[in-house]
Amino acid sequence: MSENRGAPSGGARAVSPPAFVGRDGDLSALRSALDVPPALVMIEGEAGVGKSRLLREFLAAPRERRGRALLAVCPPFRVPLTLGPIVDAVREAGVENVSGLALSGLAGGLRSLFPEWSDELPAPLEPAEDALSARHRLFRALAELLDRLDVELLIVDDAHWADEATLDFLMFLATRRPQPMSLVVAYRPEDVPDGSPIARLSARPRGGATRSRLTLRPLDTRDTARLVSSMLAWDRVSEAFASFLHRHTEGLPLAVEESVRLMSDRTDLRWRGGEWVRRKLDEIQVPPTVRDAVLERVQRLRPSTQAVLRAAAVLMDAATVDTLASIAELELAQARDGVSEGLTRGLLEERSFGLVGFRHSLAGRAVYDAVPQPDRQALHRRAGTVLEAVPNPSIMRLALHFREAGDTGRWRAYAEQAAEGAAAAGDHAAAAALLHDLVARADLPSPDVAPLVAKIHRGSLSGTSPAGEVVEALRAALASGALDAGQAGFARYQLGLLLAFLDDFDGGRRELERAIPDLPPGSLERLDAMTTLGWPRGSTCPGHVHRDWLDRASEAERLLPVMDQPDITVKRAVALLLLDEPAGWTAAAALPDEASTPAQRRAVTLRSVNLGHMALRWGRYAQARRELAEALDLAGGHGYPRYRVNALASVLYLDWLTGAWTGLAERADELADEDMLPLSRLEVRLVVGLLAVADGRTADAEAVLGHVLAEIRGMAAVESLADPAAALARLRLADGRAEEALQVTQEPIGIIRVKDTWLWATELAPVHIDALVATGRVDEADELAVALGAGLRGRDAPAVRAALTLCRGIRCAARGEDERAAALFARAAAAWDALPRPYDALQARERQARCLLAAGREEPALALLAEVVEGLSMLGARGDAARVTRTLRRHGVEVRQPWRGGRRGYGDQLSPRELDVARLVAEGFTNREIGKALFLSPKTVARHINSATRKLRVNTRTALAVKVTEEGTGSGGAAETASR
Repeated sequence: MSENRGAPSGGARAVSPPAFVGRDGDLSALRSALDVPPALVMIEGEAGVGKSRLLREFLAAPRERRGRALLAVCPPFRVPLTLGPIVDAVREAGVENVSGLALSGLAGGLRSLFPEWSDELPAPLEPAEDALSARHRLFRALAELLDRLDVELLIVDDAHWADEATLDFLMFLATRRPQPMSLVVAYRPEDVPDGSPIARLSARPRGGATRSRLTLRPLDTRDTARLVSSMLAWDRVSEAFASFLHRHTEGLPLAVEESVRLMSDRTDLRWRGGEWVRRKLDEIQVPPTVRDAVLERVQRLRPSTQAVLRAAAVLMDAATVDTLASIAELELAQARDGVSEGLTRGLLEERSFGLVGFRHSLAGRAVYDAVPQPDRQALHRRAGTVLEAVPNPSIMRLALHFREAGDTGRWRAYAEQAAEGAAAAGDHAAAAALLHDLVARADLPSPDVAPLVAKIHRGSLSGTSPAGEVVEALRAALASGALDAGQAGFARYQLGLLLAFLDDFDGGRRELERAIPDLPPGSLERLDAMTTLGWPRGSTCPGHVHRDWLDRASEAERLLPVMDQPDITVKRAVALLLLDEPAGWTAAAALPDEASTPAQRRAVTLRSVNLGHMALRWGRYAQARRELAEALDLAGGHGYPRYRVNALASVLYLDWLTGAWTGLAERADELADEDMLPLSRLEVRLVVGLLAVADGRTADAEAVLGHVLAEIRGMAAVESLADPAAALARLRLADGRAEEALQVTQEPIGIIRVKDTWLWATELAPVHIDALVATGRVDEADELAVALGAGLRGRDAPAVRAALTLCRGIRCAARGEDERAAALFARAAAAWDALPRPYDALQARERQARCLLAAGREEPALALLAEVVEGLSMLGARGDAARVTRTLRRHGVEVRQPWRGGRRGYGDQLSPRELDVARLVAEGFTNREIGKALFLSPKTVARHINSATRKLRVNTRTALAVKVTEEGTGSGGAAETASR
């Protein structure tokens, strides 16, 4: 699995200072302007755009100068020091002695500015007649000092903060004749006070001087990506990450830099698939540096302007001046003045139709965060009240404002209305988020909680946190004592379903059993609870108990209205399939494919997810792939994130089983960043552990598989124990720890016996029998194989039948029946190939060859082992290939050393996955269509397209399509892509 390059053990990535990016043209213009002295160059740009960096780069570059260049920086002091920037610049020039400069008597006026030179300066001057005369004398003396120091260039940065005397001195220098030096003045136009000499400085004609003005603009998306890349050792940055940063920072270099540093500090940066990405591309936080800069600017503005800015920050959308005036409680004239100053200072910008809003989203967020909570509540309440009077207001915005205002009544009314609208439009994720927010955070009456929970489509809740908060709300309602028996039964029913959703099957079962007596007879809720209890998950109760619940439910199901039947039928079908009952397939086939209503779409999506998983368990891999592809299409289109990640996890495991390993580790890494529920995440981790086993990284594999097994035990998800237990036991067997392997497999085998669910034994039964044989318990191995065969009668389950043949071969080999065992292993290999499961087929052939060796048939055995090595190497099972290679060498057969490097690199050729994507681009597929075809997110598709265009040296999607079409494969040497 890929990981953060160069990341220390704590996970944070070391971030370098950014390179000078996107300013080559500006730097060239500055140099050109100063190549013809004397010159006056005015550099303007908003805060954080890079004015100071431009000046530093200019001064640092090698350049022929006849004299000195001084840099004067104006600090943001409330009461600036008189001429402080110029004085500091002279001091920083390293002048240690001025006695040899031949200064005139005027320099005596410099004693107050440079007290450290008092012994070297001329005598103090007589007092001037007035203040103006005194200032003029001081300016002449300071100008003389600069001339004697041979200053040819004076740069003043942050001139908007300069004190009055400094600005007047710049005017004095600019009007001297002759003009011995050039001036560069950098400033923020939005922060220049009214009447400042800065405006007059560039406008005043100067004899013999060239005048230039440079306006620095924010970076575009491309340069934003380059800036971030320079901070991360020039590694590639994903297009999605760069676009996200550019959108939220508007390309301001300071905001980009500080945002990257903040993400790094919070370990939010990931190295994945050859480029840097952010774990989650959602709302960005305001870096402290940017926040402080924004607030410092805001504090300098008039109170009316600050009130307008707070109103705009709370409103979040662009608005009219009238709306801002109402929210800020200002007279219209005051609001207009505030808006004007906000526009002038560059904090606000004009939009279409006379609307104004924040120019940068980060600035708006910084202002919002600085508003005290009581004031923020009041502003939200006024915002909601004002928007209620607007024609066709955004219901979702109204819900948000009244939520933040603490007005639960209006928040609830608008949130429910918005959720109904979102669900009707097919946006179930938005509807679920609105209702979850209401249930989890509003102080609702206890009887109202469960009915609201019932409106939430659980499949649209992303991750465990939202669902967990709903669980707590239901428990609080039950504990309140305010519910009657019927209300408590309904609340327990909702709680039981939600706990099962969170993979807490034991907890869900307890709540559903308590709920059933209080649910109305014949109701959908009572029937649903009984059907859910028919699922043999989360407890060790015998299989007949689950079948009894299903029998009780089946009679009542016939009385249900037609519109309510699909959901129950899906649940019943899956329960039957989990119990190894073929009738589940018949029930599933009877479900209609119609998906015109929200309920139908949810039922069809859930059916595809569950049937895909069941087909995988039954070894019907082609059917599993079809169902999961349909599930991904439906879940993505209808807003069911939980169903989508469940399907993605199942596809990942399916690809492991069927040998589609190319890029599998990278996909597992990508999927690990998804917000998913525990069992789905553990299924992804299982694949990671299995890949480590095949790769020969036994220590990594044992750690991962041990963790997976411990987590599943902690969740009491007994039906999920078998596969990780089998993988871990196989590792221990290979290490000669047969008793430890038996300990790992004993529990899940016992559960399978109690549940009478032998399809769960596909991975487990062979390794358990191996462990029994290795510990001398051959009779127990025989008994288990017989029980497995009996449990499969009447079941069309190809994978477990192949495993049964393998088990019979192990029994024969244990009894010394080598020829018969070899034949059984050959049959098992053919059965695995037919599925297909190439890894298992190759391992079965290895067993076959070893039996042939034991039977004295060395020539066919060694030939078969050579084929096995080649197959394992091509598949990527390097650990297994190395083991078989050692066997061949012991028998005198030389084998080329298997590949032992890391993941294969493809250089400037396309990887198989990039080639898949490029070919579909050439066929005219959109990113979303490609994602559906290859089970990738659109973000990942975009990353592969970017990589392909870079490798093939083209710049556009069209050019990529042409290149791929012309070259046939698009890579000239990429491996053939595994079938999807």
